[in-house]
Amino acid sequence: MTGIQDKVIAITGASSGIGEAAALLLAERGAKVVLGARRQERLEPLVERITKAGGQALHARTDVTRREDVAGLVRLARERYGRLDVLISNAGTMAVSPLDELRVDDWEALVDTNIKGVLYGVAAALPVFREQGFGHFIHTASTAAHRIVPGQAVYAGTKHAVRAISEGLRQEAGATLRVTVISPGMTRTGFLEHVKDPELRARMEIAIPPEAIARAMAFAIEQPANVDVGEVIVRPTAQG
Repeated sequence: MTGIQDKVIAITGASSGIGEAAALLLAERGAKVVLGARRQERLEPLVERITKAGGQALHARTDVTRREDVAGLVRLARERYGRLDVLISNAGTMAVSPLDELRVDDWEALVDTNIKGVLYGVAAALPVFREQGFGHFIHTASTAAHRIVPGQAVYAGTKHAVRAISEGLRQEAGATLRVTVISPGMTRTGFLEHVKDPELRARMEIAIPPEAIARAMAFAIEQPANVDVGEVIVRPTAQG
């Protein structure tokens, strides 16, 4: 048995990219995965793929900007499997533009998804983890949480917030709960579709596959209960 075998793991943003890769890898290693995303039409075939391979998976439409949706995903895990071992708050959005363009709607979407989505996960899972006496939060941040570049001010701000919230949570969590931040660099996900700048798109040709990030998540999960992997940065070797 591995440190992942039979663990109940809920994942937001599971319909594509890093979330999908994590669902497949963790299910392959014996986890019972509970998958949430807005695009339910993509979750259904993913669950079917996992179950046909002998894994265990459930899904629920989950918009992380809706607190009740995130609470419902956690509730589904407990109702069907009796507990929740890990919550991976992976759902996110990436809208990059100079502040002068005043894309206020994009700013609001970034805050609602990247920050509030993580907080709603904490609100849903923390009481459960306290009651159980164990639990593990994994939050997807970004290398933008470490380095700010023009055009990414608001996006980087939200990812800095994820790191700050996670560190505060870690310090408050005590000896029985774990908190991990995964900070991906350029990764081949659906975010690339939203990058219009040709120069930025060209730089992203070095992007790594989402499976690389999923392996980092698995590494953090499979550690013994008294080992907390605080943060992992995973980026292309060629990324500056």
